[in-house]
Amino acid sequence: MQRPRFKKVHITPKYLKIIIISFSVLLVLLLIGGYIAYTKRQAILDREIAKAKAKAKTDYNLDLEIGSANFTGLSTVDLKDITVVPAQRDSLLSVKKLDVSIRLWPLIFGNLELADVVLQDAHLNLTDINHVKNFDFLFKKKKDTTENKKADLADLSYNLINQVLYKVPDNLDVTNFLVTVKTDSSSFSMLTKTAVNDNGQLKSTISINNGAAVWHFDGRMHASDKDIDVKLYSDKGKVELPYIEKRFHLKVTFDTVSTRLSRVENSGGETRIFGYWGVRNLLVNQGRISSGDITVPNMSIGANVFVGQNYISLDSTSTFTLKKVTAHPYIKYTLNPVKIYEAKLTTGWVDAQDIFDSFPNGVFDSLNGIQVAGKLDYHLNFFLNAAHPDDAVFDSRLDKDDFRVIRFGKTDFSKLNGTFVYTPYEYGKPMPSRVIGPSNPYFTPLTDISPNLQYAVMTAEDPSFYSNNGFVEESFRKSLITDFKEKRFKRGGSTISMQLVKNAFLSREKTVARKAEEMLIVWLIQNDRIMTKDRMLEVYFNIIEWGNNVYGIGEASRYYFGKSPSELTIGEAIYLASIVPHPKTGLYSFQPNGTLRPYLVGYFNLIGNLMAGHGRAQQDSSGYGFYSVRLKESLRKEAPSDTTKADSLMRQDQEQNDDAAPVVAPAPEKKPTLLQRIFGKKDTTAKKPEPVLDPKAKLKADIQKLRDEEDQQELLIDTAGKTRKEIRQEKRRLRDQEKDQERALKQAANQ
Repeated sequence: MQRPRFKKVHITPKYLKIIIISFSVLLVLLLIGGYIAYTKRQAILDREIAKAKAKAKTDYNLDLEIGSANFTGLSTVDLKDITVVPAQRDSLLSVKKLDVSIRLWPLIFGNLELADVVLQDAHLNLTDINHVKNFDFLFKKKKDTTENKKADLADLSYNLINQVLYKVPDNLDVTNFLVTVKTDSSSFSMLTKTAVNDNGQLKSTISINNGAAVWHFDGRMHASDKDIDVKLYSDKGKVELPYIEKRFHLKVTFDTVSTRLSRVENSGGETRIFGYWGVRNLLVNQGRISSGDITVPNMSIGANVFVGQNYISLDSTSTFTLKKVTAHPYIKYTLNPVKIYEAKLTTGWVDAQDIFDSFPNGVFDSLNGIQVAGKLDYHLNFFLNAAHPDDAVFDSRLDKDDFRVIRFGKTDFSKLNGTFVYTPYEYGKPMPSRVIGPSNPYFTPLTDISPNLQYAVMTAEDPSFYSNNGFVEESFRKSLITDFKEKRFKRGGSTISMQLVKNAFLSREKTVARKAEEMLIVWLIQNDRIMTKDRMLEVYFNIIEWGNNVYGIGEASRYYFGKSPSELTIGEAIYLASIVPHPKTGLYSFQPNGTLRPYLVGYFNLIGNLMAGHGRAQQDSSGYGFYSVRLKESLRKEAPSDTTKADSLMRQDQEQNDDAAPVVAPAPEKKPTLLQRIFGKKDTTAKKPEPVLDPKAKLKADIQKLRDEEDQQELLIDTAGKTRKEIRQEKRRLRDQEKDQERALKQAANQ
């Protein structure tokens, strides 16, 4: 086989000479340019510092001063006595000595990367005193030079990551860098005694609040290569965050937090950030979450965050791990042209015992020690378009495969099937106990409770009680929509099953943990068939509160009407149904002569028409017994006569009961009824009045809305460049404006 022949390239001496001369000239030019730059570098540095000072003053109203700035090597700048002071504010930053070296090769291509940084004796002081911040220039909006131009979040995030990471040097030496935070009610200090990043190996010692704790950041920090693997821990017990606890009443402690950044990509109009976050022995305590400590031995998430032009998302390839359970979350937030919220979660089939064993300590106390068998699979799907909130999607389900309870834990949920002792609690204090069983003369079997009352309460509280599995998903969906529109939690959409569990097994504290525990217990009772529906309804009627220290329908029917539960008329039944959400206001529904107050006639027609529509009552155009209801004579003198006391009682009930509903009155317009809005039911009758707020309650809500808006406007005041006096004057103007609007509302209501 003949080998291929290559033609030999021959460079003549003439061309070789031209190449050598060209390279020589280029080298000379580079040397001349480098020499000029080297000899003029101080002048260039002084000019750039002058520009930085002018920009700080013009754009941010900051006084930037540098005692001295000199080159000490080819690419090292030595800065001393740096101060940054916002105009008419406390000093923000002071630095005794700062040496900065930059990498020359990346600089040629326009990238500024720090090679070495030495920082000594620095102080970053953040203050927020009397609503005046010395760092509010950070939030000052820049003038928009373009029209209707939206920022590309993908490019913005990628550029931001690059800018931040490239500014973190692989070689860092920090000594005595103090950070202090001061507000009207709290303070926090963090002194970095030493922090050394030696060619990507990070070690540090940080003193918190004058030695109350000592933290350490250790790990790998090759920021410019987007390679970070760092952990935070304390050598004096747990890492604590006292400032957060004082500022937000949120206690957070942990043994170790680990953070890892694997890579960052940008292509196809999307920035993808791949990382990891994990924590060991996390403790959280916050009154709205739980009344006690919540502890998690280990928790982690392999987070893949994707940022597009107008959205940010946690991709479904992410993996969340809690003890023995792994799940795949998906969260997406779209900012424009309208805000869209999406969330999905799936666990796949998991051993049921692993799920129960993985619950954080302090969340499901009544389930501690429970033993179960079989498998479970949880799915969540949520979607809400802010432009069309009524079309929100909410699907939450827990599928089971041969699931069963082998042994109950701390609480035996089957105890409700027999005689038991019930101790109600109010504001954390026990009330007199009741025996729920035949030995109690007030105990009333379901067969002895008037069907009028059974149907009235089920119509008002849980129309599908006998057909649902303890939850009404449409009710949850409607509640989420209402809460989103109102921008606050309004009604939880609890079923009778959920109310029973809350009263029988749990405290009345309004916390996320209590609500989650309530839902899980209901699921267990329903899916393991621990109780029949009839028994659940029977216990429910015999333990719920109907008035001040009035528990159970046996007590309630005799307390209000002096008769047994089997004798209750439809009017008396609808009245009792009306006070279930706020039982302490029961007596206020009556006038001193024992008749009901007129505003309740709308509620009677509402519930009565719904009952008639389902064949549970006769159609009645005269108020479904409203005009025949009479409070027993011996109790009439105790009926409150002023609205102030009633409002106070209503607030107390709402603090105790997260399912309290507003008082309703008739309205001329044909709109969806209260029960339709809560439970998503279709209109089954010809005419149903729309529930509306009582005029006094509406006035109160409108005034509160004005006050909330005024508070929000105060938070949005641009304080940059303003004195404390000017800021106080602006706040006073907003308050005066709010008071004028409030007076106008009151005058309109009185006309």
